[in-house]
Amino acid sequence: MLFNSFDFAIFLPCFFLIYWFVFYKNLKWQNAFIVISSYLFYGWWDYRFLSLIAFSTLVDYLVGINLNKSDNKIRRKILLIVSLVVNLGLLGFFKYYNFFVDSFADTFRVFGREIGTSSLYVILPVGISFYTFQTLSYTIDIYRKKISPTKDLISFAAFVSFFPQLVAGPIERASNFLPQFFTKRKFDYNLAVDGLKQMLWGFFKKMVIADRCAEYANFVFNNSESLSGGTLILGVFFFAFQIYGDFSGYSDIAIGTAKLFGFNLKQNFAFPYFSRDIAEFWRRWHISLTSWFRDYVYIPLGGSRKSKIVNIRNVIIVFVLSGFWHGANWTFVIWGLLNAVYFIPLLLLNKNRKNIDIVAEHKKGISLKELGMMIFTFLLTLFAWIFFRAESINHAVQYISTIFSETVFVYTKIDNPFKVITTIVLIIIFIYIEWIGRRNKYAIECLSIYKSRFLKWMVFYLIVIMIFVFGGMQQNFIYFQF
Repeated sequence: MLFNSFDFAIFLPCFFLIYWFVFYKNLKWQNAFIVISSYLFYGWWDYRFLSLIAFSTLVDYLVGINLNKSDNKIRRKILLIVSLVVNLGLLGFFKYYNFFVDSFADTFRVFGREIGTSSLYVILPVGISFYTFQTLSYTIDIYRKKISPTKDLISFAAFVSFFPQLVAGPIERASNFLPQFFTKRKFDYNLAVDGLKQMLWGFFKKMVIADRCAEYANFVFNNSESLSGGTLILGVFFFAFQIYGDFSGYSDIAIGTAKLFGFNLKQNFAFPYFSRDIAEFWRRWHISLTSWFRDYVYIPLGGSRKSKIVNIRNVIIVFVLSGFWHGANWTFVIWGLLNAVYFIPLLLLNKNRKNIDIVAEHKKGISLKELGMMIFTFLLTLFAWIFFRAESINHAVQYISTIFSETVFVYTKIDNPFKVITTIVLIIIFIYIEWIGRRNKYAIECLSIYKSRFLKWMVFYLIVIMIFVFGGMQQNFIYFQF
């Protein structure tokens, strides 16, 4: 079920009424209702894959309990391996089986030999990368004795399947999220209103910014061989705001929806396009995934505690895995490697932790130096997005070659140029609002500082009008495919 669908517009208020008016006195019934509703939410897409969520939930629930019962190192390692094999095995089969088979065959073709391989028509279950990492973090944290397992299967199932963040995150940790299922929840009017505001801003990001940008980004990337270099630059610019508006918009809707029911999810985006270097960008982009790789891959490999060579190796591993997490295509691996190349000079110069504050945090304006750093970082990100969006490495190389050709200052005529200009104006308005609200968890949260109710409601109504007037018709969220 999509957030931006008529189905969800019916589902959400029905869930809200039953959750607060029928089961509000009984925490266990509330959690059971969350599980049932979340399975309905997910099964609306394809009910057959509910068995995967249920199986993964049951495996990690039992592994967690048995880990807590044993102090035997070998037994505990075996239990951890069981969780890793089951979860990563399912993820690997559904997401990477054909990729590995085809890559294996291509390797032999390089040496002039053909081998018989058979690909399978495998449907990728929506959200498998997200809930797999969420359950894995639970098991690993119990193995490390950082948390204790729960014996309440219903609450654990609710933690795994909670519908707002089930299919595209944020990837929550058990230490933060699971205890919330054991705490009596009372309706908090202020929290609910805050959630509705964040949802509104998320819908604006998705329907006004992302979906409008998608129309032109898709056209440009799908027809790149016949377009000029200048038009390709415009295409990757549109894609940059498509993917940001799409994914951060989903996160805002998810976090806002959770607030309606008394839950607090962690921030997943912190205005990443205002970053002054690539290290800051990755502290602000898809925070839940970045921190997951930091805690469960980078630090266990030695982190930054060892030699520079080892540090560089660890950075490359993390970025390659991050790229590979996004999809079974070598373009994602190149995208990850490219970000590693951006990051390594900062690491070598010990500048990867230089910009940890908010840009121009205590100023209304921004210095020319910081502006230049932001623009440079954004341009690096744009270049990397080409590989992320391209269908293949050859497509990406062709795309880049055209950009750096004599047609770089030529713009191919696109149908309905007025709509293109309107989209660019909307992006500029969007950037301005994000800049004003960059100190907050989401942009329009900054309106809370204003005392004028008229001003606040005028902005909210204006956003609603813009969604109806300028909202695109693109349905799927980009990260559903990951």
